[in-house]
Amino acid sequence: MGMAVGLVEVLGHPPALAVADTMVKAAKVTFVGYEKVSGARLTIIVRGPVGDVKRAVDAGVEAAKKIEVMSKKDKALFLSATVIPRPHENLEVITKTMQFKEALAQFR
Repeated sequence: MGMAVGLVEVLGHPPALAVADTMVKAAKVTFVGYEKVSGARLTIIVRGPVGDVKRAVDAGVEAAKKIEVMSKKDKALFLSATVIPRPHENLEVITKTMQFKEALAQFR
């Protein structure tokens, strides 16, 4: 079973918390943490089996878009999302919050 990393970028802490909560409830993924990109931009990071990460990211995107509609903001709260199936181990060195070795042990 391949591991994956999923990332959803949103604007603001409340949307980030709601998205993170939705993602971990939608599939069997581990919440790795979040990265503050700049200002109020935050990227939520999850890891797990590829299919579960895809489901979690899809659910997170939908949650961010629902918050956007409910808040009636001019600015989009959802900014971007991606899934990286079977990321290379060197990514762990670049992004400290992505601890793949520990994640692999959890799912074995």
